[in-house]
Amino acid sequence: MIDKTVPSLEAAVQGLDDGMVVMVGGFGDSGTPHELLNAVLERGCRDLTIISNNAGDGDRGIAALILHHRVRKVICSFPTTAHNHAVREAVERGEVELELRPQGTLAECIRAGGAGLGGVLTPTGLDTELAEGKPVYELDGRRYVVERPLRADFALVRGWRADRWGNVVYRYAQQNFNPLMAMAGRCTVVQVDHVHEVGEIDPMHVHTPGIFVDRVVRVEREVRR
Repeated sequence: MIDKTVPSLEAAVQGLDDGMVVMVGGFGDSGTPHELLNAVLERGCRDLTIISNNAGDGDRGIAALILHHRVRKVICSFPTTAHNHAVREAVERGEVELELRPQGTLAECIRAGGAGLGGVLTPTGLDTELAEGKPVYELDGRRYVVERPLRADFALVRGWRADRWGNVVYRYAQQNFNPLMAMAGRCTVVQVDHVHEVGEIDPMHVHTPGIFVDRVVRVEREVRR
């Protein structure tokens, strides 16, 4: 019988090691898997490459990993907020490499990675610093930047409900980068509020099919650091 549930957050991030690429779902604070990020911090991994829409909030989540010198590179759209200066200060000190991708481009590159595509053609960023060093392709008289697909060793995702087979339902704004990242991770780990038996979730309500999910861990509530 397939059962993708794991008993703890520690078990959920087993195998996540130094130097890996990690996708982190969420849009601002919505749908961010904070407890999984805490588990990564406690695991002690270093030299991580983080792919996310933003780079944490205050001293939480990705920002905590940066403040504890666990991150080598961040690929994101919005690195700083009014309450988060960790990544900016780390970049200024030369401790973290920052790669910016426009939000739509970031989403498409993750989708391409999950779908097994070779890249994305986009006019966004053409002839700007964002396109420096990237190939340019002309099609039907129009020039496009060629953006490479994004994939990860681990995708850390936050959902609302899941069953033992890994079928996931998101709640409201959790449907941001989480479904795309679930497809693009070699090992996809989903933290949820509720775990159900197979058949208890209406198949028509499933947002991420279990084929994309490797581990499910139930977290009762967010623990703020």
